[in-house]
Amino acid sequence: MTDHATSLPAERQSLGSLIYDPKARSIFFQVATIAIMTFIVWTIANNTIENLARSNTASGYDFLKGRAGFDIGQSLIAYSSNSTYGRAILVGLLNTLLIAATGIITATVIGFIIGVGRLSRNWLIAKLCTVYVEAFRNLPPLLVIFFWYSGVLATLPQPRDSLELPFSTFLNNRGLAFPKPLWGEGSSVIPIALLIGIVVAIIVARWAKARQMKTGQIFPTGRVAFGLILGLPILAFIAVGAPLTFDYPVASRFNMSGGAVIAPEFVALYLALSFYTAAFIAEIIRAGIKGVSKGQTEAASALGIQPSTTTRLVVVPQAMRIIIPPLTSQYLNLTKNSSLGVAVGFPELVSTGGTTMNQTGQAIEIVSIWLVVYLSISIITSLFMNWFNAKMALVER
Repeated sequence: MTDHATSLPAERQSLGSLIYDPKARSIFFQVATIAIMTFIVWTIANNTIENLARSNTASGYDFLKGRAGFDIGQSLIAYSSNSTYGRAILVGLLNTLLIAATGIITATVIGFIIGVGRLSRNWLIAKLCTVYVEAFRNLPPLLVIFFWYSGVLATLPQPRDSLELPFSTFLNNRGLAFPKPLWGEGSSVIPIALLIGIVVAIIVARWAKARQMKTGQIFPTGRVAFGLILGLPILAFIAVGAPLTFDYPVASRFNMSGGAVIAPEFVALYLALSFYTAAFIAEIIRAGIKGVSKGQTEAASALGIQPSTTTRLVVVPQAMRIIIPPLTSQYLNLTKNSSLGVAVGFPELVSTGGTTMNQTGQAIEIVSIWLVVYLSISIITSLFMNWFNAKMALVER
């Protein structure tokens, strides 16, 4: 009896120590979370299989080989209504990447200008930049898209009254028509020369940096890189006999014929996302610059360095370590907001996928394609920005 009385408190004490042990509790909650998630996934999968069987819908991705049967207004690759669903979705993906790439570049440039402008000593410039930021940050992006599409581009003249711009370019409510370049035989050498120029420019830049760190001598890297990247393709273009002609647009009574056309849907989405995202980037730029100690600016002024040079060579390089991480989020937001192009009929990934889903009924497969594509784009963008952030980080001794 005495032995049992003494052993019972020991067992309770062991159980209590197990309950309050942080490692044991963490293992328990992880196992419980995995069990709950497994049950949820199993339930969703089981219900999905039952619903597909009930509706006689075949699962799988074989439908991507079927004939699409619908046209797409803007395509970076050859496409017709006789193309497959898979090619239609590929066209939408390329259009999404085009919007993302051009929008990110434009938004970064505009955001940097507005962000620096908010810190200007000129009262008018600072206030105008403040109004820009506050206006766009408090508007939904869809409203900005409709403003450019219905409020600006829709007011342009009809094709028969097109605005004639220099270099045989025409502007009307159906887009911007410009001469279409037609490359002839031997033109494949030009992009190879461009690639060689970029590689050599990178090698020269690394050599110049190592030389400057060792000897202190500055090499004109920018001018040399510009000459390599631009000069080699030009030399290759001349060497192969300038194999380039143009298909010029011609204005008719009801539409334009010939040439290439940038659709108003693309322009509206591109401008809207660029100007909208630039407002957020401007605040990131301003915060990054303000995060640099005033002593850096004062030290540069004491050395007689011009304010513009101080901003370019002293403040901005140090501000980059603050700017880059939140800048990644804005790039991802712009890419994901490109899906709003479906509102104005721009054939991006969600638009072409939605049309495919309506015709085939393969909702699960289309949604899974959307998930994989956007997740892949986000991961690749994040990895690149993390690499760039590591390259721009200040090296401490």
